[in-house]
Amino acid sequence: MTQTLDLHLRRMPRVALLDLATPIQRLRRIEAALGEQLNGIGLFVKRDDVMGLGGGGNKLRKLEFLLGDAIAQGADTIITVGGRQSNHARLTAAAAARYGLRCELVLGLMVARDDEDYTENGNIILDDLFGATIHDVAGNVSTLAVAEERAEILRASGRKVYVAPTGASSVGCLGYAACASEIAAQSAAQDIHFQHIIVPNGSGGMHAGLSAGFAALGAGAAKVKLFAVLARVEDARRGTLEKINATLALLESPGVSPDEPILAAHSLARVTAFRPRP
Repeated sequence: MTQTLDLHLRRMPRVALLDLATPIQRLRRIEAALGEQLNGIGLFVKRDDVMGLGGGGNKLRKLEFLLGDAIAQGADTIITVGGRQSNHARLTAAAAARYGLRCELVLGLMVARDDEDYTENGNIILDDLFGATIHDVAGNVSTLAVAEERAEILRASGRKVYVAPTGASSVGCLGYAACASEIAAQSAAQDIHFQHIIVPNGSGGMHAGLSAGFAALGAGAAKVKLFAVLARVEDARRGTLEKINATLALLESPGVSPDEPILAAHSLARVTAFRPRP
């Protein structure tokens, strides 16, 4: 199954943004703090925060396929969207700089902050260092609509433009289908069987890619459970199932049933913060 998934992934346009497989680490101190509450369960984390390019983060896996698609289509410019401090936008700018593409970012002011620490710091500094052109829009304006309008202006001037919505597109989801294969290989090498993989679910792209990957591997989409951090749990579940099946279609694999049990028990609004023992 792993060879079949990897074969389909190799047929997809892709660029290299990750130097190595990211490590899987055991969270022994958290296990010790939780003690008997865990009932013997082992906790592990996949360290997708330690990637080298642009400060790292999960968006790079998705951008390997988004930029691959853009370059395959002959693009010289990539436009993407996000909030003012978007990690996806920052990493798109970094990836575009590595591969010599011009990058434009349409950023929405989506939170009630206009202080300089928020509007001119953090990812905005990095976006500028990576050479991106930034377009700010009000929070009630569709960033994607503005991106499409900007793309038409640039195309009229002779530029070849690729508009990347976010990493939640089915093309971007392929990055985490590839990650499922990576986890399977690491599990075999470390002789660890992961019963459940739990992910934060915002736009649903990481979750959908992992679920599609494990479904293609024969382990089932339900191996991955969502923890909703943006939408209501049922809305997140519904949207994620659509993305799972769109990703499986790209992989030429059978879709999953609407009854697939990918639902987790909690959304962010229902969780009491865990405080470690003093």
